[in-house]
Amino acid sequence: MHFTKKLLFLFIFFGWYTSYGQESNEKEVLSIFTFEEAEKLQQEKAKPILVFIYTDWCKICHGMKRTTFKNKKVISLLNEKFYFIQLNGEEKKDITFLGKTFRYKPTGTTTGSHQLANELGAINKTINYPTTTILNTKFEIDLQLSGFLNSKKMLTILTNYK
Repeated sequence: MHFTKKLLFLFIFFGWYTSYGQESNEKEVLSIFTFEEAEKLQQEKAKPILVFIYTDWCKICHGMKRTTFKNKKVISLLNEKFYFIQLNGEEKKDITFLGKTFRYKPTGTTTGSHQLANELGAINKTINYPTTTILNTKFEIDLQLSGFLNSKKMLTILTNYK
């Protein structure tokens, strides 16, 4: 009987521990939206939109994805205060946003960029990767930052954004 109580206790403890661990992991997943989804959600609940503009070949972009956007505090703030969108600057698919269709535009035989990436990420008519852009609730560009943003800098931006 004594052994059975210990075994029961262990099952309850590990069951609680496992479900608690899963619960906290679910909260740590970054919600990523499309432009269409964010535009629709904006009508239900207005939030600024943070757009992370990257390319597949950009090592700095991959570094931000692996570090900054895996930070629990960054994830929590993004999920709570923003709609987060990742935009490949060389996306080949058309994207409709705010009633306009944006397309991929070749600039050479193997290079090109997406019109929406240029629209949201170009600073002084030049786009650098990565670029982080924040659109306010009226879909106006409030902030554009090019280059790597570590977790600390991203937390400062997210925390202080109006």
